[in-house]
Amino acid sequence: MFYFLVRVSIPLALALIVAGASAARAEVPRGSFAVTGEPTSIPYGWMDFCGRQPQECRQTVLPAADIELSREAWARLTAINRAVNAAIEPLSNLEHWGTIADHWDYPTDGKGDCKIYALQKRRLLMEMGFPRQALLMTIVRDKNDQGHAVLTARTSRGDFILDNLTDEVKPWDATFYRFVKRQSQEDPNIWVSIETRRRVGAR
Repeated sequence: MFYFLVRVSIPLALALIVAGASAARAEVPRGSFAVTGEPTSIPYGWMDFCGRQPQECRQTVLPAADIELSREAWARLTAINRAVNAAIEPLSNLEHWGTIADHWDYPTDGKGDCKIYALQKRRLLMEMGFPRQALLMTIVRDKNDQGHAVLTARTSRGDFILDNLTDEVKPWDATFYRFVKRQSQEDPNIWVSIETRRRVGAR
């Protein structure tokens, strides 16, 4: 555990230094908002995670809140995405846990698949003071119709995706994924469907 914290802290510290230096000149993008629908099924992996980490899921229902996307906030989002991607060794569920069952967790040994990356980014951003209601675990399908997990950052300028497959934080509709469902902003234990490719403009 100590080894992993050291591994994370070095790239994270370097990334935040760079982010701080570049925040003043960072271009803040503008995107659109995904349109969510009705409550839908909760991923097995999230329910299993809650069973093992109940303190992470026993959360107060809160009003929806977005990240005010300043230059500094954008720099921090991109820094966390890059740092976590660099710190975790990619490993499938089968290689890591010896099972094909969906296993969500934090990267206690520095290894994991897409869910581990997304959960770690969510945790670090919340520790920085970003609102929990704006950091949403999200399930998508890739070009091969394979399931994948990413983190959606809901901001004042649109929905942006933190993904372990790229260091670039992209608008949700520039990822070429088919979006399936994500956590509700108010309650992380409720998941809502995402209406494919429907969007509304950023404010």
